[in-house]
Amino acid sequence: MKRVYVNENWCLACHLCEYYCAFANSGGHDMATALKGVKLHPRISVEEKDLVSFAVSCRHCQEPLCVKSCITGALTKTDGLISIDRDKCVGCQTCVLVCPYGAISPAEDGVMQKCELCTKNGCEPRCVQGCPNAAIVYEER
Repeated sequence: MKRVYVNENWCLACHLCEYYCAFANSGGHDMATALKGVKLHPRISVEEKDLVSFAVSCRHCQEPLCVKSCITGALTKTDGLISIDRDKCVGCQTCVLVCPYGAISPAEDGVMQKCELCTKNGCEPRCVQGCPNAAIVYEER
């Protein structure tokens, strides 16, 4: 299965991946209009530590603790892709606590969100398309 991978040697910490992710999940057709004056809730986040920066997103684990710990069954794994059923999620944040990568976060409405590889957006992950330095790739390894 293809996944998003990050090369921290190439990451510039420009945060464009966060903007492209937020735009891809906004439902808007123009980035400037969709994101202007809006608090971003991207499903990918850039972390910076000392001189190293990297984007954090769901790794779609082989044995996902988030899926096992979800009390409502909102998190499921199908064909290697871990996704959240927003109608089932109660916002308990158990998945946030057990994710070893910090890849799950609450959306504006309190329901959990995570990278789903833009499968619901019908495109290659936008964070990959928007990375100016090709630090984020979408490939099979």
